[in-house]
Amino acid sequence: MSTANYRGTLLLIFAPIVAVLAGAALLLVAAAAYPERRGSLITAAEIAAALAGLVAMLTLYRQIRVRQASQRGLQRAEEHAGTLAESAMDPIIAIDEAQRIVMFNAAAEETFGWTREQMIGKPLDALLPERFRARHREHIERFATTGTTSRRMGGHAVLTGLRAGGEEFPIEASISKHREGDELRLTVILRDVSDRIRAIEELRQSKEELQQFGAAAQETRELEKGRIARELHDELGQSLTMLRMDVAWCKANLRDGDAGVAAKLERMETMLKGTVAATRRIASDLRPLMLDDLGLVPALEWLVQNMTQRTGIPCDFSIDDPALQLPPAHSTAVFRIVQEALTNIAKHADATHAAVVVRQHDGTVRVAIRDDGVGFASDDPRKPASFGLLGLRERAMLLRGTATIRSAPGAGTTIEIELPLPGQSAP
Repeated sequence: MSTANYRGTLLLIFAPIVAVLAGAALLLVAAAAYPERRGSLITAAEIAAALAGLVAMLTLYRQIRVRQASQRGLQRAEEHAGTLAESAMDPIIAIDEAQRIVMFNAAAEETFGWTREQMIGKPLDALLPERFRARHREHIERFATTGTTSRRMGGHAVLTGLRAGGEEFPIEASISKHREGDELRLTVILRDVSDRIRAIEELRQSKEELQQFGAAAQETRELEKGRIARELHDELGQSLTMLRMDVAWCKANLRDGDAGVAAKLERMETMLKGTVAATRRIASDLRPLMLDDLGLVPALEWLVQNMTQRTGIPCDFSIDDPALQLPPAHSTAVFRIVQEALTNIAKHADATHAAVVVRQHDGTVRVAIRDDGVGFASDDPRKPASFGLLGLRERAMLLRGTATIRSAPGAGTTIEIELPLPGQSAP
């Protein structure tokens, strides 16, 4: 019983007694002052004293019954709490102020492989690997002295438990404290998260494998595009050029007066010019040969210039290192991202100005493509069959990079790409 409750009980018992005894004392004083009435006053004092004793007995009896009822209720609550702890699926362990185990439920036995008889009285850190014990004990001591009644141990981190056989396994833990009389009790609820950690690791490995597969597939596509572009440029392009030369020779050696044949040859030459131009454009769209022959920077300059020539939208190009050299996969990704972004600007932005900025810093290449066009609400759902921005993110992700797209109606659009170079980690 607490000190306050003890004092309250004494007050309830002795206050009536003191009051009755005080009345009896006054009667005795009156009997001494008035001898002629002494007999009756003494009798009254005796009756008051008897009443005081009776009141004391009744009060004491009532307090005993109240205390017994409280103890029975407390006992039932403790039994209920014990039943809940035993039926819990998670390990529940209670410790005293010295961090010795005073309760070890059935789930804790199953999880750690120790019986409660083996663990009662043992320190809690016996369930942890040696390297974590000192830090864990300090953590418990700090928690016991704070005003916080409960918290998650380790924040959001996963802790490490130790089974009886020496096997380490991941756990999550929360701790709470309460007082039983004058003694502090701390209760630790644990959860074995081995399955979850295993699933997360498998998911991570699967994601890495998918990224590797996607990067390999992307590289294969680019190689195939490059092969087709080279064949279009070298084989078909050269054949068409030779055919143009033959048509020109036929025109030059045509006899005068054969106007029909001259007109036919003129149409053939015009068609061949258009076909050669289309072949070069298709080959360039598949993979610009200058990307392989001259490098990334000239290829980006060509993209920007071609954007201005085709659309009339002024487009600036800025790079901090004109001699920038990137691995083939990164060069292809940067080129394709800029190409897709400029195509989107030409088709949808209704812009009056655009800019491409390339920077390399701390093992990361950063690319920004900006326009002052109509913009869009970034939280709008993607249009069906519209994969442009999704493709940008995918290309960045395959190289462990990030793609950030910022836009708002009337405020233009900014696309920022960050790609870690080989041997570096994503920022």
